[in-house]
Amino acid sequence: MKIIETDLPGCIVIEPQVFGDNRGFFYESFNRDKLIAAGLHLPEFVQGNVSSSVRGVLRGLHYQWPKPQGKLVSVIEGEAWDVAVDIRRGSPSFGRWIAVLLSAENKRHVWIPEGFAHGFATLSERAVFSYLCTATYDREADAAIRWNDGDLAIDWPISEPSLSDKDAKAPFLANVSEARLPVFAG
Repeated sequence: MKIIETDLPGCIVIEPQVFGDNRGFFYESFNRDKLIAAGLHLPEFVQGNVSSSVRGVLRGLHYQWPKPQGKLVSVIEGEAWDVAVDIRRGSPSFGRWIAVLLSAENKRHVWIPEGFAHGFATLSERAVFSYLCTATYDREADAAIRWNDGDLAIDWPISEPSLSDKDAKAPFLANVSEARLPVFAG
């Protein structure tokens, strides 16, 4: 397993060791002991989700507050542009983002800690996402920020995505009440 640091402290890319031959492949999609041995201190995962999206769908940028969720995400079919944004009040990297190409082919995972907003754009005909969460979904804590917020200037690879009503109407980060944003604890 290879751990790759990103420009956002706490967000990491994990490349599993893949064993394959002419019959197919095998890899561990999650091994807590190996991640701890690599120096990561992951909280307990309490919910697993799978979503499917067609080409051009953009989901996000989602987060929960209070009751934040950390997420370990990967794509098990297709390809997606995955984005994490630091939205923790008081963070030295507040408003900064990273993007990682996730695909069934590269088998990469991204760890997105609590306090970050998350979204992705589907680049293949269909993408199936798998993610483990550190907290269960809470409708009252559910929140989002606008995917095309000019202050964030995220370099999305699609210009006219297919959006849910919730995502199309999400507020810009500057318009979110401080009480609805996570707090940097570091």
